[in-house]
Amino acid sequence: MGGQAPVVQRIRIRYAKRGPLRFTSHRDFARAFERALRRAAVPIAFSQGFTPHPKISYASAAPTGVGSEAEYLEIGLQREVDPEQMRAALDAALSPGLDVLEAVVAGEGSLADRIDASRWRLELPEVDPAVAAAAVKSFLEAGEVQVERMTKQGRRSFDARSAVTHIAVTEQSGPPSGADGAPCAIIDLVVRQVTPAVRPDDVLSGLRVVAGLEPPVPPRVIRLAQGTLTAQGEIVDPLDADRED
Repeated sequence: MGGQAPVVQRIRIRYAKRGPLRFTSHRDFARAFERALRRAAVPIAFSQGFTPHPKISYASAAPTGVGSEAEYLEIGLQREVDPEQMRAALDAALSPGLDVLEAVVAGEGSLADRIDASRWRLELPEVDPAVAAAAVKSFLEAGEVQVERMTKQGRRSFDARSAVTHIAVTEQSGPPSGADGAPCAIIDLVVRQVTPAVRPDDVLSGLRVVAGLEPPVPPRVIRLAQGTLTAQGEIVDPLDADRED
């Protein structure tokens, strides 16, 4: 097969998974996004070889069933485009709930190198905030919290405590998702990227291990931010440097 057109522009995109679309798997989203690229007539660049693939790089996709306001990807283009016009066209081509929030021209460096932590909101319906706060206190006081999870390599045991840099039961700034008047504990959680990855469900497993916390209904988990963790515990948006450029 002949050579493909070179990449002349790279665009970094932040998108959200909201409502029922949080149950979209990463593979399903990737297929939907490639269809959206075609519908929006985005001049995507392709890899070389007999089976060319669109130049798309994903960064730390959220688990299936988890909502997110901060998913990131990067695409390579065969010609330059206006990032905002492309964002609007892609957003219109995707289903509501898969929302393209921002697009910027990529600067120097790797997008993945700018992401080493995530902030999460864990909503625990029918859990009293005082009970959740006691469980969080026990979690913080533990030197390590061993949990188990099934992985591609089989069932693994690992420490869910060491990756957590912040965990606290927060005051509600608004009603929880789908609030019906029942108590709902809300946990603010910041987790560093480690291997194996520690996910919010692992932290919930840890709360069960140290304090017997068993939410009576499935928690609702939302990723609020990804980026570089500062010494002050803040998370720097990975697109900040691109906006400055």
